[in-house]
Amino acid sequence: MIGLTPERIVEELEAFNARLTRGIQTLSGVGEIEAGVSPREAVYREDKLILYRYRPRATEPHPVPLLIVYALVNRPYMMDLQEDRSMIRGLLDAGLDVYLIDWGYPDAGDRGLTLSDYIDRYITHCVDYLRDRHRQDSINLLGVCQGGALSLCFASLYPERIRNLVTMVTPVDFHTPDNLLTHLIRHVDVDLLVDTLGNLPGGLLNFAFLSLSPFRLAGQKYVDMMDILDDAEALKNFLRMEKWIFDSPDQAGEAFRQFAKDFFQQNKLVRGEVIIGDRRVDLHHVAMPVLNVYATQDHLVPPAASRALADCCGSQDYAELSFRGGHIGIYVSARAQREIPPAIADWLLGR
Repeated sequence: MIGLTPERIVEELEAFNARLTRGIQTLSGVGEIEAGVSPREAVYREDKLILYRYRPRATEPHPVPLLIVYALVNRPYMMDLQEDRSMIRGLLDAGLDVYLIDWGYPDAGDRGLTLSDYIDRYITHCVDYLRDRHRQDSINLLGVCQGGALSLCFASLYPERIRNLVTMVTPVDFHTPDNLLTHLIRHVDVDLLVDTLGNLPGGLLNFAFLSLSPFRLAGQKYVDMMDILDDAEALKNFLRMEKWIFDSPDQAGEAFRQFAKDFFQQNKLVRGEVIIGDRRVDLHHVAMPVLNVYATQDHLVPPAASRALADCCGSQDYAELSFRGGHIGIYVSARAQREIPPAIADWLLGR
C-alpha cells in the first residue's frame, strides 16, 4: 500500500497502544454502571414480579394511569436508561402517571409458569390494583415488544379494563418474509429444548438475538469503542447499553414453550387461534383506541410484522406512528426522546 512504510506501521502501533493505555485508565475510573434513573417506589409485589410507580413530574398528573408491560426476555430499565435517554421521563414530563411491571428473574421454581399465569394472573392483578388505586374502571396500557403481544392478549380477553392501548415495536404477524427471528426459531425442536433445560437460559436467547446481526452487534461496535476510550461519559453510555444487552433473565419454561410454538412457529396470534387458559384470543375484541408504534429499520420486529395489527384488531380508532430507526434506537436515541414520548402522551391525553 502506498505510504505504508515500516516506520509508519510502528508509529500507528505506538499511537494505538497509547490510546489503549489511556482507555484502560478511563475504564478503571468509570466505577459502577447504573441504569434506571427516575425515582420510583414499589407499590405491589407478587412472586418475582414488582409493580413500580414512577414519581410524577407534573403537579397534577393525569387521573388515568399508564401501565407499561415490558418483554420477558430483557430488563425494563431500557425505558429509563439515563437522564437524557429515558422514555419514562418523557412520559412523566408530559403529565402522565406511569407504572411499570418488572418481571424479575425466573428461577427453577418458575419453570411451570404459563402464559396464562403472566396474562390472567400477573397482568390482571396489576391492572386491577391500578383500577382500585385510581378509582378508574379502565386504565391505559403500553406494551413493549413481546410485552406488546402479551398486552394484545390481555386487551382481547379483558377489553373493558383497558381505556387506550399503545403497542411499541410489537410483533403481530410472526411470519412476514423478513422476520429473521422466526426463520431461526422455526426449525427448533421447542419441546425437546424445554424438556431438556427447564427454563430457557437468558444467555442462550441473547446469543440468538446477537446472531441476527453478528458483524454489527458482536464485532463492529467494539472496534468503534476505540474512538471513545478517552471520553468517560461516552464510555459510560456505551457500557450502560452493554449491561442491558447482557442482562438477560432466564425464561420460564412453559411460557417460553407456548410463546415459541404458538406465536413464532404457528403464527396463531394474527390468525385468532392463541388459547390463554381456556379462552381464545381474538384481536377483533381489541376495540378500544389503539396506537401502534413501530421502527422502520427494526431487525427484530420488521414494520410489516407490527403493522399487521391494522387488519386484525377491532378498533375504530386505530393509528400508527413510525419512527425512522431501529429496535433499540426507538428507546434511546436523541430523536426518539424528542418524538416518541410527546406523541404517545398527546395521543393518550386526547382520549
